[in-house]
Amino acid sequence: MFGILLSIIAGVLISLQNVFNTRISEKGGSWATTTIVLGIGLVVSIPVFFIMDDTHLLDLGGVHPIYLLGGVFGVGIVYGLMRGMQELGPAYAVSLVMVSQLALASTINTFGLFGFEEMAFTIEKAVGLGLLISGVLVYKLGGKVKIFEKTKKDTKTTVYDV
Repeated sequence: MFGILLSIIAGVLISLQNVFNTRISEKGGSWATTTIVLGIGLVVSIPVFFIMDDTHLLDLGGVHPIYLLGGVFGVGIVYGLMRGMQELGPAYAVSLVMVSQLALASTINTFGLFGFEEMAFTIEKAVGLGLLISGVLVYKLGGKVKIFEKTKKDTKTTVYDV
């Protein structure tokens, strides 16, 4: 239950962060905003680390060096979402992020990538991913594609003399 709560809070914070970042970038530009936001994150995370964590900051023995690319990914995440929101709007951009996250996470689970245990990709998971993708399409295309709208046929009124 705690994991669910933390995941929901993270989702809310990601959405808020990117809305705020988009507003900052209107004045400072995308790369300046990315630098400022991640710099502030660093300044905030260092004291929190020393208060909350009981490990050494750089005690990373045994960690594969490729995993350090997470910091580079952070730059891409901030920049990409900020620009995506500028181009597409917050709801559509976040919807696409959700679909891509779930698709990649499913791939990682299915094939046991990056040291995670393999998990079968079941029909239920495929249907769930398909429904999410369908939902994003309905959200984006709703109102533009008239699937359920009845077409008006030309009706001629005939007047008969009685």
